Amino acid sequence: MTTDITGKKIAFIATNGVEEPELTEPWKAVQEAGGTPVLLSPEQGSITAMQGDWDRAGSYDVDGTLAAAKAEDFDALVLPGGTLNADSVRTDQDALRLVKEFDAAGKPIAAICHAPWILIEAGLAQGRRLTSYTSLATDLKNAGADWVDEEVVDGRLVTSRNPDDLEAFNRETLKLVAG
Repeated sequence: MTTDITGKKIAFIATNGVEEPELTEPWKAVQEAGGTPVLLSPEQGSITAMQGDWDRAGSYDVDGTLAAAKAEDFDALVLPGGTLNADSVRTDQDALRLVKEFDAAGKPIAAICHAPWILIEAGLAQGRRLTSYTSLATDLKNAGADWVDEEVVDGRLVTSRNPDDLEAFNRETLKLVAG
């Protein structure tokens, strides 16, 4: 049975280089649960996803810019991974402002694979039990997180390691959004 999040609006932050299944699978899960996913990026237009870090995949239309977005307009935030995507997002001041707004408002945040880099940059890793793609373990530990190699939920924060965790990532994210 699917968790019901009818009427909930979920922000997804992504740029070129987003790992395609880490965008499309949570997006589909939100839609199937009755929610409305919204793609936010630094610029209007479309973004190009990747399969791994090498192969181009699909293009996706951006629904709104990060500069115009406010956490108060959404019920939760999803941060898909992809090395290029996460590296770009973590240096975008509007993205970091928005992530901090979600945290300050007590709204669920879900980050997978390389996306926990964004949590580090936003100052949200300290004292949290988190996971990520294995290459980020040292970065998260240095930021004060308790890094573990497992699917993780820490309060209002869901983190997962890679596309193999998407089923659990989606399930736990939807549970948090549903309340």
